[in-house]
Amino acid sequence: MRIAIDGITRHATEREVLEDAIALDGKAIVELGCGRAELTRHVAHGPGRRVLALEVDAIQHARNAARTDLPNVEFRLAGAEAIPAADASFDVALMFKSLHHVPVEAMGTALHEIRRVLKPGGLLFVSEPVFAGPFNDILRLFHDEQRVRAAAFDALRAAVREGYFELVDEVFFNAPYVFADFAEFERRIIGVTHTVHRLTPEVHAEVARRFASHCGSEGARFASPMRVDLLRRPAAR
Repeated sequence: MRIAIDGITRHATEREVLEDAIALDGKAIVELGCGRAELTRHVAHGPGRRVLALEVDAIQHARNAARTDLPNVEFRLAGAEAIPAADASFDVALMFKSLHHVPVEAMGTALHEIRRVLKPGGLLFVSEPVFAGPFNDILRLFHDEQRVRAAAFDALRAAVREGYFELVDEVFFNAPYVFADFAEFERRIIGVTHTVHRLTPEVHAEVARRFASHCGSEGARFASPMRVDLLRRPAAR
């Protein structure tokens, strides 16, 4: 397993990588850290799909729970460290950029919990940002995630090394991030409810300056390097 590679050439969305990796129709799915449920709609769209979507941020969970357009999705206020589900009850577990948000000391516990609720042979799809690229350079001015992203990778590697999961595939790609303007960046990135970002005026000005250097007639576009680890719960354990 590799935490990063040089010269990533594939450009894709997490949705496209997921579609290539796993057939979701007819599956019981748990999404861990669903955030604004931006990908939950896609995950839930297909015959026979049943989704449990967990979120630890109470503000965002309340917004998700108020949705009425996803009848096959159950939203619960919970985290990966304690999944409110029976043993071997899911075919697929999904973590879209959420493992590094689990407290470092609880990452191992979370992966054991995911293994518990997956059926033997069930798949775990984990996407994580690679600590590189212009978008990351802006983000790290006020929210440096290098340590927690490295810890997330180490936890995955330990789970494979210890035999709790098998590595099926590892995919590196550039994911698009598009913002109409800095106000949208502030709303979507700085203003998330799960993390309090307190920027000094000086840092805020530097973030705005760096962001502006990537703006064109259609806003700001970034290609953010990503890694997906596709793991499987061994059928024999």
